[in-house]
Amino acid sequence: MNFEELSFAALPDLIGVHALNAPHHLALVEGQREWTYRQLDAFMDRVAAALQREGQGPGHSVAICSAASLEYAGVFLGALRAGLCVAPLAPGVTATALRGMVRDAGARLLFVDAAAALALDCLPEHPCTSEERDGSNATRIALDGSASSMDLQAWLAQPGARPEAISIAPSSPFNIIYSSGTTGAPKGIVQAHAMRWAHIQRGAHYGYGAHAVTLLSTPLYSNTTLVVFVPTLAFGGTVVLMPKFDAASYLGLAQARRVTHTMLVPVQYRRLMAQADFEHYDLNAFRVKFATSAPFGADLKADVLRRWPGQLIEFYGMTEGGGTCILEAHAHPDKLHTVGKPAPGHDIRLIDDDGLELGPGAIGEVVGHSASMMTGYHRQPAQTREAEWFDPQGKRFIRTGDVGRFDEQGFLCLLDRKKDLVISGGFNVYPSDLEAVLRAHPAVADVAVVGVASAQWGETPVAFVVLASHAGAPPNLGPGAVVVQASPPTAAELLNWANERLGKTQRLRDLQFMAELPRSAIGKVLKRELREGCLAWGR
Repeated sequence: MNFEELSFAALPDLIGVHALNAPHHLALVEGQREWTYRQLDAFMDRVAAALQREGQGPGHSVAICSAASLEYAGVFLGALRAGLCVAPLAPGVTATALRGMVRDAGARLLFVDAAAALALDCLPEHPCTSEERDGSNATRIALDGSASSMDLQAWLAQPGARPEAISIAPSSPFNIIYSSGTTGAPKGIVQAHAMRWAHIQRGAHYGYGAHAVTLLSTPLYSNTTLVVFVPTLAFGGTVVLMPKFDAASYLGLAQARRVTHTMLVPVQYRRLMAQADFEHYDLNAFRVKFATSAPFGADLKADVLRRWPGQLIEFYGMTEGGGTCILEAHAHPDKLHTVGKPAPGHDIRLIDDDGLELGPGAIGEVVGHSASMMTGYHRQPAQTREAEWFDPQGKRFIRTGDVGRFDEQGFLCLLDRKKDLVISGGFNVYPSDLEAVLRAHPAVADVAVVGVASAQWGETPVAFVVLASHAGAPPNLGPGAVVVQASPPTAAELLNWANERLGKTQRLRDLQFMAELPRSAIGKVLKRELREGCLAWGR
């Protein structure tokens, strides 16, 4: 199938084509369970027919809250076939937030597993408040056969059922992905089929095809995962689902399944590269490894390039869409400190605090325009307007909240999140600069710097550090390196070491050790939690 000759094709229709042309080819794998394209297509038909039986179709939505599974993927894709919009939800939020997202999505059906059902009902040691019990009235359907909800098999249409054909337009909503809520209440990001089609169209460039075997260990409710899940199936490849990431298990699965493609977040790359027996696994089938969602250190990129076969490609962008930058790290080893150049057809610019466009070499907020843009935040027009920027000609851009600059070759260098910028004594202090200094210490495995209130300076930076002993292996070591065991530094010693290497306006006020940094399911450091912790201990 030549996607370049098509103006648009919906993912459920493409899966139907593969079910006809390659019915016995593997589509989905989870553990020891496997579905061929014929089986996936038939399951999607049963889901779509059941939804239509209940009066659900275009203009409606369903919600899914579960660990990744064959059934999760089948329900997601089957709902799309019936013309519905899917709201995949993160299980790790509070019952209040979860119920709020179901209500906001307008979902009448909520597909769950046992863990999600328990979260919705609240744990016995944390009883629900009256507000939390005020539910969405969505009918719950258990994907895993758990007794807390209606059984999926009982709900599905009979085997062999065929739904009424639905025409899906490029503008039809594909999914509503809810932001993590790290800066407030989660916002529903509406993405159209056209956005997913844009991801499919670039798939040929990354070697997708029937031969592709994509291993996914990030959750299906994340845009990070869908960016690779969708094109793999669109091109007739195989998706291997790993519901829970574990470094050793991941490497074993990659070897056994002869994996060619994957999407990982930087913290997963760091854990994989720290495996003592990494070199013992046969990873030569890999063609492309993708990364996104969080800052990806140049040292770690270099280590991946050195020891892991295949290309390494970093995507920089937002779930909201707008503009994407792509770094083909294997082709530009001298640009590992950047996030690459704007993708073809993507317009990336920098603006100042007054919304005025900045020229070459200037530092400003990153804004982007492309075909891959959210329709808007679901039911939040004011929030949508805040996320938009229009150039003098009226062209719509999405604001990223990131601060960066372009180098002389047009590669984007990110400095920090705008909201994480520390203004100390009137000077701009970028936490990423301070984090880079601390990462250079051999005892530091992970670090995050946040700004806290200061009566003297307005704000002052504080560092939170994970020592290498907690991370499982010393960082930044290549093959053949000799590890010399030494006593780890005290917090005061490491603080002094860092401040000796920082500028006067950058110096850290305090440094705290942690066993691990708080992170979202896709690896983003939850800096709001760190700032709140500072307030709790009186900083």
